[in-house]
Amino acid sequence: MKITRIETFLVPPRWLFCRIETDDGIVGWGEPVVEGRAEVVRAAVDVLAEYLIGRDPLRVEDHWQVLSKGGFYRGGPVLSSAVAGIDQALWDIAGKAYGAPVHALLGGPVRDEVRVYAWVGGDEPARLADEITAQVEAGFTAVKMNAAGRTSPLATPAETAAVVERVAAARDVLGPGRDVAIDMHGRFGPAGARRILHAIESLHPLFVEEPLLPEQGHLLPALVGATCVPIATGERLYGRSEFLPALTAGIAVAQPDLSHAGGISEVHRIASLAETYGAQLAPHCPLGPIALAASLQIAFSTPNFLIQEQSRGIHYNKDADLLSYVVDTEPFHFVGGRARRTALPGLGITVDENAVRAADRTGHAWRNPVWRHDDGAFAEW
Repeated sequence: MKITRIETFLVPPRWLFCRIETDDGIVGWGEPVVEGRAEVVRAAVDVLAEYLIGRDPLRVEDHWQVLSKGGFYRGGPVLSSAVAGIDQALWDIAGKAYGAPVHALLGGPVRDEVRVYAWVGGDEPARLADEITAQVEAGFTAVKMNAAGRTSPLATPAETAAVVERVAAARDVLGPGRDVAIDMHGRFGPAGARRILHAIESLHPLFVEEPLLPEQGHLLPALVGATCVPIATGERLYGRSEFLPALTAGIAVAQPDLSHAGGISEVHRIASLAETYGAQLAPHCPLGPIALAASLQIAFSTPNFLIQEQSRGIHYNKDADLLSYVVDTEPFHFVGGRARRTALPGLGITVDENAVRAADRTGHAWRNPVWRHDDGAFAEW
């Protein structure tokens, strides 16, 4: 079996899909994207495709090694994301060729259900209780929300109090039997993060995500040591070598993104590395159906898996949704806040190719907002 064609598709709201076709007629799908830089990743996939055309798609690990290390300059979000989407598609082909789901090829399932959480925003506190109530009524047992919107470089007393108020409001709705995770997006700075972590300890968040920017990883040990709140990070880390210092620092939850951190192959290894440090895996995935399908394959086969992010109802999805590009939505039918394991081959989904090609004709040019402080200086988004 040989790879004969590799295509990419810019599909709304902000995704990039990759299709790999073989001479046997087996097709695999992946989702290589950097949100806000999809066109750049598309160009990277085109360059990497030059190596893959004519080669055996079942040599998944060998291809990962060459695509990741074959260039003198390695790593970074663009290359790692391009490799990630190609890797997903190759695993999809392998599963279809062997007639097995990817999780079976990774050693077999360790669970039958995967707990997922719902996104509720949090930027608008007045709507928070209603949004969380709706997710609880839909069966979810965990939600995640932003700690705040634009924040001062060193959070003011009012900004700190507003975060605590949001988390307390969430806890009031959820009660003691459900969970809330808090995403800080690195917006608060090290000192502000310490203050907030201390202030919300009694509200028992499931974890606090990205209290520091990824380039401030050298400050993680002190922050982890200053709080009993579980610290999570990893959506902007792209391989084992970048996760190692964070795990050594004592993070409780590793959050690699299957579309950024080298795909299924590398995230499978990151999960094993995290297990040796007693850390749980909660893959980052505010993306499309292919990325989520790949994440679920990892979740079903990873002993130290905690919970899965998914994008149903997330605020980014204006023009399309998680279900817009799949033929059968059943794999994403969450009952009681959980996804059920299936025996469907490959990634376990059927992509609606007609819908994807039609969407690509429109495409998108999504960019993340650029925020400013009141004095006009750049603010973290």
